[in-house]
Amino acid sequence: MVEVPRSYRIWFYAAAVYNLAWAIVVIALPQACIDLVGIGGMLAVPFMQVIGMMVGVYAYGYWLLAKDPVRYCGLIWVGLLGKLFGIGGLLFYASRGVLPWSFGWTVLPNDVIWIPVFASFAWRFGRKPV
Repeated sequence: MVEVPRSYRIWFYAAAVYNLAWAIVVIALPQACIDLVGIGGMLAVPFMQVIGMMVGVYAYGYWLLAKDPVRYCGLIWVGLLGKLFGIGGLLFYASRGVLPWSFGWTVLPNDVIWIPVFASFAWRFGRKPV
């Protein structure tokens, strides 16, 4: 049986709780988030709320991963790719002036800080089927 260090489980539980909390805030208070990141326009509220819903769905996957990291090890790729695509999307759209660079304040806590742990787990435990 594969033994996964407890620290990964703690990180995944933290990611689940963080994502759920972030999703609730963004869905319930979209205008405050819009003001914080500097986006505007008619579609800003649904845009932020859709992001909140997606982040909330990831919370469930992280909870499963924390609960049983061996069984759900494949979910790490969904989480890691989501984080990498989040950063890539910011770089792509901000460099073209579609999003303000201040939108990066959502990418930093949602994506960047989790990548080292997610990548480490993926490399150590997510490469082979269990």
